[in-house]
Amino acid sequence: MKNQSVCVIGAGCSGLAAIKNLVQAGVDNIVCYEKSNQIGGNWVYTAQESHSSVCETTHIISSKKLSEYVDFPMPEDYPDYPSHKQILTYFQSYADHFGLQKYIQFNTAVEKVEKIENEKWKVKLSSGEEKKFDFLMVANGHHSVPRMPEFSGNFKGQILHSHQYKNNENYIGKRVLVIGAGNSGCDCAVEISRVADYVAISMRRPYYIIPKFLMGKPTDTYNELLTKLPNFVQRISQKISLLLSVGDYRSYGLEAPDYPITKCHPVLNSELLYKIRHGRVHPKKGIEKFEGKKVYFKDGTAENFDVVLAATGYKITFPFFDKNFIDYSEADRIPLYLRMIHPKHPTLFFIGLTQPQGCVWPISDYHSKLVANVIMGRCALPENLEKLAEEEASEIASGFIKSKRHSLEVHYHPFVKKIKKLIPKNAPEWSQKVEA
Repeated sequence: MKNQSVCVIGAGCSGLAAIKNLVQAGVDNIVCYEKSNQIGGNWVYTAQESHSSVCETTHIISSKKLSEYVDFPMPEDYPDYPSHKQILTYFQSYADHFGLQKYIQFNTAVEKVEKIENEKWKVKLSSGEEKKFDFLMVANGHHSVPRMPEFSGNFKGQILHSHQYKNNENYIGKRVLVIGAGNSGCDCAVEISRVADYVAISMRRPYYIIPKFLMGKPTDTYNELLTKLPNFVQRISQKISLLLSVGDYRSYGLEAPDYPITKCHPVLNSELLYKIRHGRVHPKKGIEKFEGKKVYFKDGTAENFDVVLAATGYKITFPFFDKNFIDYSEADRIPLYLRMIHPKHPTLFFIGLTQPQGCVWPISDYHSKLVANVIMGRCALPENLEKLAEEEASEIASGFIKSKRHSLEVHYHPFVKKIKKLIPKNAPEWSQKVEA
């Protein structure tokens, strides 16, 4: 089985985990194609508009304890929520420690992938070369193609997507409307409010805005402690601790959510509510229409703005696949088992294609460990993959608010447990890895 050839697309956080686990499992024919000139994906900050890089002030929203790779802890001197610079350094250290760079071909984009006979894959590269592989691990991420909202009328000011936001320098002295109260939207509203004349944030439905610390602990670390309790006790404890920390959302001019905390992707932000109460960010309802520079809201109010910044998420895209083969760009339901395995393509794996209520990097690590050991013949995939994939998609549809952003949503701890159950007991660890 060591002679199996594996193509990994992308050298971001998920691609690195894929390479490391393939090497650890004993696969010796590995090539990772990365279109840029370095590892790190969207954690490589650039001030210019290019790829979907982090913003100048970005810090992670999951704690370091629950964000690190399984067998590579973050440095002790890192804060609870490291900056994007620290995270990129961590990824570089990971690649150096495990010797991953030699498997990566930089400045090489994958332009087209076709499935050929015997479940193999033909990969066409930007260099003009074509290569064939036994297995394909797709780790290109899902934050590259912006999803723009559609409203009646035309806005005559500047309209942008948060994909284009790098820092707040271009917003000094302006009136700015941020659309969307996810993590990106709240971060943008907070940062822009430091320099703009006026900032509003439009929310089409109520959100839980959750501080990054509860009871003196990082929020996800606190919630991890609660997983030892029965589900109904967990829910009550989360509600009480949030109430003690935040109070009634209506006192901030926000709608009170009418759904359980775990039904929506969490918004972790300790500054937005502070900014609202200090008059620096103004909550607004959903948008009715545009008219010149005026924006009309669903509550009948209207205001003028210079800039509209849409923090409205991204489409799930695989530009190297023919759209008739796989296309999830407008999907509400994605029937992949473990958010990774396509029932009709047993040699294709999507690594890190998930939106956890937690951090994706450990999930990418477990994803990759399972796949690597499948490739090496230490375990087999379940036979009823189609049924399992449909059941999982139904669980997601019933477990979360209906939204395209939730088509990949999972609860971190039970999801990790499900993957770990399939990883064989004889799976090599790094100290016991099969040398290539």
